[in-house]
Formats: sequence, C-alpha cells, structure tokens
Amino acid sequence: MSKGSYILGISAFYHDSAASLIKDGQILAAAQKERFTRVKHDPRFPDEVAKYCLDAAGIKASDLELVAFYDKPLLKFERILKTYLNYAPLGVRSFLLAMPLWLKQKLHIPDLIEERLGYRGKIVFCQHHQSHAASAFFPSPFDEAAIVTADGVGEWATTTIGVGEKNRVKLLFEIRFPHSLGLLYSAFTYYLGFRVNSGEYKVMGLAPYGEPKYVDVIRRELVDIKEDGSFKLNLKYFNYCAGLTMTNHKFDELFGGPPRKPETEITQRHMDVARSLQAVTEEIMLKLAKFAHAVTKKKNLCLAGGVALNCVANGIILREGPFEDIWIQPASGDAGGSLGAALFAHYQILNNERGPNSSGVDSQMGSLLGPSYSKDEVKEFLDSVGAVYTELERNETPRTIAHLMADGKMIGWASGRVEFGPRALGARSIIADARSPEMQSLLNLKVKFRESFRPFAPTVLVENVNEYFELDRQSPYMLVVAPLKEDKRKPLNEEEKRKRGLELLKVDRSVVPAITHVDYSARIQTIRREDHPLYYDTIKSFYELTGVPLIVNTSFNVRGEPIVCSPKDAWLCFMRTKLDYLFIEPFLLNKQKQTPLDEDIDWQKIYSPD
Repeated sequence: MSKGSYILGISAFYHDSAASLIKDGQILAAAQKERFTRVKHDPRFPDEVAKYCLDAAGIKASDLELVAFYDKPLLKFERILKTYLNYAPLGVRSFLLAMPLWLKQKLHIPDLIEERLGYRGKIVFCQHHQSHAASAFFPSPFDEAAIVTADGVGEWATTTIGVGEKNRVKLLFEIRFPHSLGLLYSAFTYYLGFRVNSGEYKVMGLAPYGEPKYVDVIRRELVDIKEDGSFKLNLKYFNYCAGLTMTNHKFDELFGGPPRKPETEITQRHMDVARSLQAVTEEIMLKLAKFAHAVTKKKNLCLAGGVALNCVANGIILREGPFEDIWIQPASGDAGGSLGAALFAHYQILNNERGPNSSGVDSQMGSLLGPSYSKDEVKEFLDSVGAVYTELERNETPRTIAHLMADGKMIGWASGRVEFGPRALGARSIIADARSPEMQSLLNLKVKFRESFRPFAPTVLVENVNEYFELDRQSPYMLVVAPLKEDKRKPLNEEEKRKRGLELLKVDRSVVPAITHVDYSARIQTIRREDHPLYYDTIKSFYELTGVPLIVNTSFNVRGEPIVCSPKDAWLCFMRTKLDYLFIEPFLLNKQKQTPLDEDIDWQKIYSPD
C-alpha cells in the first residue's frame, strides 16, 4: 500500500457532480464530471472522475483510508418527503418525477461506491453545509476565520454561519428550507428566462444595465430581511416547494408580466428586475457577514455555497464589510462539496492536526487540479485528425502569443491541469487583447455564441492589479468584482450619458473596454508566476509589448457546453468557432491553415487520449 492517508470525496446527484482526492490533508486532484462527459452540470455519479483522481496519485481504491460523501441522503430524503406531505396533493407530479432516482440510486450510495469504484472500505457522510464550510476554511490561508455558506438547499439548511479554528469547523446558526437566498436568486433566474442552476451568473451580468426599481417590492412582498441577515420568504409567490416551476402567477403580477421565454428579447423591465434582485442579495450577504463578524470576533471570513459565486456581492463584502480579508472556495457550488467532505473527514472525523499557515497562501494550488496531457498525447491526437500545427519552444511561447493578441487575434489556450470550479483560470481559457473596443462583441457573438450583454473578465499580473482596479490584494480565482480606477476611464459625452439598457454596450468607456462592464466594474483574476508560469509569462510579455499588464480571459467553451478538458475538446471548440488560433501546449494551430471541419463525421468517436 502507498504511504500516507488517502481520502476520496464525492458529490453527486444534484448538479455539478465531482470527486476530489487528498493525501494527509494535501489536495492532490479534483474535477467535475461534466469535463469528462461533456454534459454541462452533469449530476450523475462521478466514477470516471474518481478513476482520474486515483490514477493521478498512482493508487487503487483499496489504498483509500475512507470515502467521504458530501451530504446525508437520508436527511435530504426526509426533507423532501415532509415537503411533499405538507403541500399534498399539489406536489404529486413533482413527487412522482423525483422518487424513481431516489429509490434506485440516491438512497444506496454505499452500494454505488462499491459497484462503481470497487471500494469496500469505510464510508462517511457529511452534512451538506459542513462540506461547504470545510471546503471554504481548510484550504484557506487562515488559521481561524468566520464562515458563511449559502446556497439553494442542502438537507434542511440553506444558509449557515460558522467558525473555523485549527482543525475544526463548527456551524453556529442556520436558516432552513424553504427560506433560501439561493432559491430566491434561482426563482428570479427562472423568471428572467435563464436556466436555473446555470444561468444565475447571467442575471448578475445583466443587473448593471438596469435600475433598482423593484427593491422595495422585493423587500415588502417577497423577503423579510432582519438586521442580522436572517430572512423569511413569502411562499405564496413561489412554486418550488410543490410545483415544476420556480414562481407562480402572483409573482408574475408583482413584476408586470409572465416569465420571459428563453431567447426572446430582454427588455428594460427585465434589466431592472435583475438589478433589484442583485441589490437585495448584496444587502443580505453583507448583513450576514457583519453578523458573522459580531458573533465570531474573527478578522477573516471564508465563503462557500453557490451564492458565494456572486462575485459582485463578494466585492462589496470585501470593501464594505468588517473583515480584514476574505477567502472564497473556487468551486463554491456542489462540486466543491466533494473536496470539503474529504477535508472534513481528514481533520474532523479522523482528528488530524492542521498546522499553522505562515505563508499567507491558500492550499488550493491555483485550483489547477484536473487532468493534464503530455506533449506526446497532444501530438498523437492532432495527427489523428490531420491538424496543421507548429511546435513552440517554451521560451518563445509567451512572446509569440502576446504578439498574436496584440494583433487582435482570439486564441484558444490549453495549458497544464484543468481548473476545478466554474471559472477558467488560465488552463482552459480563451484569451485576447482587452484594449480592443470590438473584442467584447466579437467574442460573445462569433466565439462564445452567447448573449451580447455578457461581460468578460481580465487576468492581470498580481503586482499591477492596483494600477487598474480598486483592489489592493490578490484575487486568484476570479471571485471578486472591483471598480476600474478613475484614471483608466474615458469621459463620456452627453449622448453617451443618455444611453440606457443594451445601448450601453456601444459606449467605449475605458482604456481596456473589452473587460470593463457598463458600471465600470470587472471580475478580476490576478495571476502569480508560482501558480501558472507559462500563463503569467505570456501576460508579462503582452505587458512588455503593449504597456498593459492584463488580457481578456474567458472560459474555453461555447454556450451550453462545459469548459474544454482534453485535446479533442479544445480542437473541436476551435474548429467550430471563429477563434483565430489554438494553443495546446506546446503546439500552435492557425485556423487559416486547417481543413474545415466535416460535420458529417461523428467527431466524438474520433480517437483522443482522454
């Protein structure tokens, strides 16, 4: 048996199924199932991800000390049954849809683990929000911290306040289902015509185009907010407890019309609703953070749960909250629960020590925890599809890519290990020049095939972040929004000042317009050389060439698909979009030199080493 204590964490059966592996508390590997199956937010059991984790460590399932599951299915089942009984007979359709999967799989996790992984050892089950809290605190750079978790719902809890000290996390307060900030946000996501559990960030991106006209309506009719951040929803406006939709006709009357149908026009009313929801969300999260500070007396804060991906609210907590610093789990949703469960088992169940952190750096390793592919594997795949490519030497890559970006080219970039979590962090990214006024619309319409209003994020050299943004610290995981500095903004003329709604897209408002949102904000990723040397060096070369220490960084995928993982995924995305170049380390492909893709071929069956 391999030396050391290995623990595998698993999350599955809601959305963003994942597996994570730790050894003696050190994170070795983690990935979402969607990256392997190409099914966005794939909720099925992550057997292929678990296999990847074991292979990455060079161990077998029999070498594991234990397997940790991220929630307690029996408790969750109890909540679902009680909810259906409370609303019977209204929930019968939803009940009949949910029960088969529970009876076949969700109540038989040990059997599934044995069947899929060939593992017959100890299995532990953590509470859902314990897993979130552990995923936030244990990888953080803090020896002690307040913890806030918020999402749709776990077993019963939807929001918790806790504390982390050394090798312990303790949940002190909770808000229970059906009162949920995550479900409130998802209800509005549904109402605005986006997909629940995947379109919430679109609502956040849409909000700056609107005015907060409905804030008073939301506070008066939908959610009663207390000073400590606790809240209650007025359930007469919602349908998620018993129905197949999130909202009902009373909700529609409150906001002046039925839910927007997907792909139809987004009106100013929709933008105003999004802005109002975002304002209320920020208010609740800030009050929760202040209460967490008051009861724990800790100077640092850790965040996790799906609501912690609301990077606008995170930025407000950082700027206006009482904490000296905050750390947010990069995979804050259910995927990160797999990591939290493994860490909770290591520290709190097995009672292992957690030594003091003197480095000030988290242990998430840039969240670059997924698969990587060797030069030989990449070459073998490219040759198998007849790709035309050149090989770049390591020392020439940064300058070559920098020149292409400065020339206005859009580049698919695949280098190193795949990111764990929903953000592309320079391993599977699309990169481009942030100085271009046309780049935002070009990327949205010709590469990403997504809504025109969606903003793009910058990756900025960590040492230069405060030259461009009102941010004085690292933001390695693209989870904090901050304002652009005044001296980087361009003055608007009278006509530009009068623009509203999507007309704001046409305003050239800064020296880096491709990453400047309409409210002069940006969702920032800072990059240190230690986390990804090649990516850092490329941005550094771009800085030396242009005088601008940042680039556009968006996820390497198109709308509706997961971020690419394998060489095959990257090549297919490149060939099916208007990307100009593809860099799969160490090879560079020019679109103009490729034979057009024959869509009559089933490319998913073409050989690739994934």
